[in-house]
Amino acid sequence: MDRAYSLLEIKSVAAPQRTFSGIASTPELDRQGDSFDPAGATFRESLPLLFHHDPKQPIGRVTLTRTPAGIVFDATIPEVDEPGPLKTRVDEAWQSIKAGVITGVSIGHRVLEGGLERLKNGTRRITRSEICELSLVTIPANASASILTVKSLSKGSIMTIAERIQGLTQTRADLGLQMKNLMESAPAGSTLDETTAATVDGLKLQIKNCEADETRWRDMEAVQMTKATAIVSPYAHVSVKSNLPPGTAFVRYVCAQLACKQFSTSAYDYAQRWNDSTPEVALALKAAVAPGTATDATWASPLVQPNISKEFVELLRAATIVDKIPGLYSVPFNTKIPQQTGGGTYNWVGETKPKPVSALAFASLTLDWSKIAGIIVLTQELIKLSSPKAEDVVRRDMIAGIARFIDAQFTDPAVAAVAGVNPASITNGAPTAAATANPLADILGLISHFTTNNIPVDGLTFIMSPANAMALSFKTYSDGSPQFPGIGVAGGTWKGLTFIVSNTVTTKVIALQPSLVFYADDGGVTIDASSEASLQMDSAPMSPVDATTVYVSMFQANCVALRAERFINWKKANANAVKYLTAAAWPAPTGVTFGDDEPEAPTANGKTKRGG
Repeated sequence: MDRAYSLLEIKSVAAPQRTFSGIASTPELDRQGDSFDPAGATFRESLPLLFHHDPKQPIGRVTLTRTPAGIVFDATIPEVDEPGPLKTRVDEAWQSIKAGVITGVSIGHRVLEGGLERLKNGTRRITRSEICELSLVTIPANASASILTVKSLSKGSIMTIAERIQGLTQTRADLGLQMKNLMESAPAGSTLDETTAATVDGLKLQIKNCEADETRWRDMEAVQMTKATAIVSPYAHVSVKSNLPPGTAFVRYVCAQLACKQFSTSAYDYAQRWNDSTPEVALALKAAVAPGTATDATWASPLVQPNISKEFVELLRAATIVDKIPGLYSVPFNTKIPQQTGGGTYNWVGETKPKPVSALAFASLTLDWSKIAGIIVLTQELIKLSSPKAEDVVRRDMIAGIARFIDAQFTDPAVAAVAGVNPASITNGAPTAAATANPLADILGLISHFTTNNIPVDGLTFIMSPANAMALSFKTYSDGSPQFPGIGVAGGTWKGLTFIVSNTVTTKVIALQPSLVFYADDGGVTIDASSEASLQMDSAPMSPVDATTVYVSMFQANCVALRAERFINWKKANANAVKYLTAAAWPAPTGVTFGDDEPEAPTANGKTKRGG
């Protein structure tokens, strides 16, 4: 097949490169029964690098080198900054190589005249050929054709000495396995044929070269270690990231304090058992906290260390509705916030006519201190943290208790404000509407409430149950396209609106304008602990207590009480900042489309009709 082509002239190339090397082909029999003779192969100085032998998917350039053991290659994949199909293709190829998803290569060649020998055993020997391209493949025809070394020159990323040594060690092991398999392929009592013997000799030479390179790199590593000097830059730092679940360090910090209190030992000494995974726990205890005693009334006051509790606070924020809502109007505690309640008067004014004069109306709003508190009772055995599962139990209990209560108080219409105790929920006194079976109409109706009351809809947030969110994800038009793309059981976004899910809202669907909800939070959680307190084991303890109140001694029951507190408050700045639906139980269809809810489309005569 003839092809017409023209040369592409490139003035300059300055993009960072990503390179790798390996074995392109060897004389051993491939999976198709062919033996490729490297000595008879011809090739240009630079060849195209393809993806799965597809000439429409070039991903780079490759250079081949002939050796006694076979043909080796050095390939380059460019790093493309401009978005487009090429960037997607080369990034996918490079990512596949680095992740080890693609480890093989395959040559694309054509047999030259007189270059094919058919052997008696049915195999073919290719003695003269032209190599036209090299491709990345999942399963190469030649079992030895593989990628051995990967390195990147992009953004200054270079393989470390340890990575090079590890790569050479693995390559040597792979070559040894290939040589073993070839040796064992010969029948018992017979010698290797000429082709197999040449391949074995080539593999032996490669193993010897790997061993020599590995020795050189180890010598280089030793030289660098003797010349290593300390970093004195004030900006230098070492960062150690733990693979433990977030919040584990905070839980261990708390439990070290508890164990210290029980056994009259140093919390710092107790925490050293975790130095291999969370050394910051013992460090914080040694630096800031003295050993706890049973008579120290202020034992837990320094408990929360900023670096230790940060992960726990972030987990709590991810668990509560109020912390998921973007754009709440954050204000400080006990500070008067000016609030405009009336605007000026404006009108058209003719030439030489007087302008109207008016006054603005303002009021002030203050968010006082309000706190949420709860006590979790744990057994002494659990706080010893004999296993990671015990740590997870403590961590989940401490988060869930506060998060569940905050969600209910924030969304339950029955929660009214109590002076000096708690704020009203955002739905308390808010306008409502009954939900229908048409979620699109219901949502548009909620949006209409804000536009009617001259409240911007930009940034509106909807809170609903996971079941109703899932129902939205099932809603489709008659052509099968989703009505609410971007929304799933975990919430999401749609048309620029935010959807948050929580089981605490049950059948309510709440719409709010976050910028009209004032929110104050001290940003932390305070933890206190006691193994001597006597508690009312009741989620609604009697207040004030009387003679019938029943107490449980933590000391007698061999338990420890953890008391968690969070200072938080909220208030609507506008009575119409929130509206919610009641009895919302949108159906989740099974294989049913909702053509009746499809938007109307104009026809040629200007009238409208339903799609489908």
